[in-house]
Amino acid sequence: MSASDNKGLGYITSTLATPVTSAEAALRPLSFADFTGQPKTVERLQVMVGAAKRRGDPLNHILLSGPPGLGKTTLSFILGHEMGRNVRVTSGPVIEKASDLAGLLTSLEEGDLLFIDEIHRISKTVEEYLYSAMEDFRLDIMIDQGPNARSVRLSIPRFTLIGATTRAGLLTAPLRSRFTLQTRLDYYDIPTLIGIVTRSCGLLNVAIDAGGAKEIATRSRGTPRIANNLINFCRDYAQERAKGKITQPTAAAALELLEIDAAGLDEMDKRVLRIMAENYKGGPVGLGTIAIAVGEETETLEEVHEPFLIQEGYLMRTPQGRMLTAKGYHAIGLKASLGGNQGSLL
Repeated sequence: MSASDNKGLGYITSTLATPVTSAEAALRPLSFADFTGQPKTVERLQVMVGAAKRRGDPLNHILLSGPPGLGKTTLSFILGHEMGRNVRVTSGPVIEKASDLAGLLTSLEEGDLLFIDEIHRISKTVEEYLYSAMEDFRLDIMIDQGPNARSVRLSIPRFTLIGATTRAGLLTAPLRSRFTLQTRLDYYDIPTLIGIVTRSCGLLNVAIDAGGAKEIATRSRGTPRIANNLINFCRDYAQERAKGKITQPTAAAALELLEIDAAGLDEMDKRVLRIMAENYKGGPVGLGTIAIAVGEETETLEEVHEPFLIQEGYLMRTPQGRMLTAKGYHAIGLKASLGGNQGSLL
């Protein structure tokens, strides 16, 4: 497979000498020592890295799951850095055919890491080829069709597959069982996010005080990626309207302009809660119905909005559908009636 073909697959190569070109990449920690949060996952990965380096072996395969923006891609680059190996990055939907997978795997070197984001979206046909690649480090590819069809066996270097998914439940049992470590990343608490905001502002040379860092952290939905995005907008707001420094009042004003409230709820979150309260009496109501009502994709609601709303207690899942909680009513200025789910104005 040619270099131009590889570009078509949409993957990038990261080496230790690769220059950082994007703002997001510039904020990514390069080692476990710089990574904040997820202590259980980090400890598990440190054990695997230490043992693999001691034996001189490649890492075993690892599956990272959890909502978007919590550090799955960052951890894959840290693993590459700690092992001194290259990291190849691609995503599940991009690998459409067995030849695409073959092109990726045959271009790897011994010990390299292959990071597949949204691995649950790999086609079932390609997944079948991935089994032997993960276990036996070989690929059996069919050439031609009909009477001329024949199987060609390709040996591939021993590599490490790092799979990332926001929906671990959609992975098939055979694929999931081939990962030595399966670990989930959870939302970050406020003190940890404050540390991340402070570190990011230092790297970006953004002036911020403790109040500003706490205000951004509180409204970041427990997600470092969101925190870093909010930092950039707060910096712009501070430069235009607050003499360049992010203070608590400045951060609050900037985030109110983005319609992100003190609890981190954005406009879409409140639309979901209000639709459920006013149109469906608080539920139960199906996610597909909610998606149509708010004009958003079902997958976006399920992967981006719903996990935070459920974890924070604004809504809950039931066998009949989604239902608002009392906290969900309160977030949109309503209160749940004692006799049922119908809300009334506070």
